Amino acid sequence: MMTRLVCAFALSTAFLAAAQPATQFNIQAAINALPPTGGVVQIPAGTYEITTPLLLGTGDVRLEGTGSATHIINRNTSGQPALIVRHPELAKNPRDRKARLWRVTLANFRVSGSKESGDGIRAEGIDEIYLHGVAVDHHGGNGIVLKDCYEDPRLVGNIITYNAAAGVLLEICHDIVVSANQFEENQDALRCHDSFNLCMTGNNVDDHLRHGVVIENTYGSIVTGNMIEECNGTAIILDRDCYGITVSGNTIAHHLGGGVHLPDAWGCAITGNTFPLVHADSIRVGPASGRLTISGNNFSNSFIGGKDKRPPTGKTPMQTDAGTGITLDGTSDIAITGNTFGGLTTPAITVKNGSQRLLITNNVITDVNRGAPGAKPIEAGGAKDSIIKDNIGG
Repeated sequence: MMTRLVCAFALSTAFLAAAQPATQFNIQAAINALPPTGGVVQIPAGTYEITTPLLLGTGDVRLEGTGSATHIINRNTSGQPALIVRHPELAKNPRDRKARLWRVTLANFRVSGSKESGDGIRAEGIDEIYLHGVAVDHHGGNGIVLKDCYEDPRLVGNIITYNAAAGVLLEICHDIVVSANQFEENQDALRCHDSFNLCMTGNNVDDHLRHGVVIENTYGSIVTGNMIEECNGTAIILDRDCYGITVSGNTIAHHLGGGVHLPDAWGCAITGNTFPLVHADSIRVGPASGRLTISGNNFSNSFIGGKDKRPPTGKTPMQTDAGTGITLDGTSDIAITGNTFGGLTTPAITVKNGSQRLLITNNVITDVNRGAPGAKPIEAGGAKDSIIKDNIGG
């Protein structure tokens, strides 16, 4: 009974503070007033300009606003974040494994910055962190950084836009959920490094200045059911010792730099995706990758039954018709089956630099090589120990 009374008192104190007018409400003071057992800080609607980072160093805390009407603006000009979530002792000794916090929730507010500011929200050493309904935009660094937020980080239903680096940067995280978020016009949408068990589902990734999703040194993950459109770079990159990752059921549309590229990835499945209007290598497998399954994908231009929706030339590359297939570059042990290739400027499949042990069967190929009429539908490139047969049109 005593514990419940203490908790009730802590919560009521925070809500009373939140009842003040926004012009009188001090976010840092409210955070500092939390007891060691945690509580809730409810930030009223209003605009809050800060020049030094807000510091949250208590676990079992919910920091919540009233939607975008609660707007924190980072006026710092020396590259500092807007909000740092971190145990106070971790800053003193980054190797202190006891200096960790549990169960921090950030919800329903907007935090914006400028070219001179740093990251938007930076969390370090927080287990079971949960961000939802947060708008993070226009920062000079990354939008959201989760570093060593090892146990069960969750990013759900946020909007992450116009940040100079990655929209989300995940480092040393585990059992990660990134779901139903909107990413737009960051440098890269999401970067996941040195982690495992990423579940990235149902997000919309649009108009990025470089890449969409970059995953490195990560295994046992899934990227599925996402709409990834119009990156100037590549939609999805799996690199630096990735393995056991599934890329499935995504629409990967209209990218200048490529669709799914695997410079260094093993034991992965690329299945059931659509690749319309990808200008360079819808799938590219590099010499440091192998043992992959590529099946049930559709590679296409803008053909809609008798005509192409987009013209063959335009004022910008994004306005023109395009379509590309698969390139295998010095790789091995690849199964490519049950895919459909149509309306491509390239061959359906290009094999080069000694790729071997390839199974390329039961694919449908039509209207390819628009950019090179004399090329074969499948340019096998002298692949060794391979089976290439039973392809319609190939």
